[in-house]
Amino acid sequence: MSKRNIEKHILMNKAEAQDLQKKAKRACLSEGGLIRLLLKGYEPREKPDERFYDVMSELSAIGNNINQLAAKANTLGFVDAPQLKKEAERWHKFQADVERTFLRPDKSDMKWQ
Repeated sequence: MSKRNIEKHILMNKAEAQDLQKKAKRACLSEGGLIRLLLKGYEPREKPDERFYDVMSELSAIGNNINQLAAKANTLGFVDAPQLKKEAERWHKFQADVERTFLRPDKSDMKWQ
């Protein structure tokens, strides 16, 4: 990533400045970070509520448990380790999909890009 050494100054009225500040805060970004994302054609998502983080924590714990079970089953040789491993991979893919849905910015369809 290139070093940011070019400074830009813009003028806003009070309402615009408050709107920028509010939107940056909702996305958990700095105002500059929000503007840079928008310039790249992305629309940031608002920070999800605490339920999302609780669900992600639970999903992560379950996925880790499945991986541990797969390793133990493979060592002891009495459980269908390939199937258990497949389920663990499916669970981790689901977790990544949830993160992508709730956290990652979307590509914008703005026509002026």
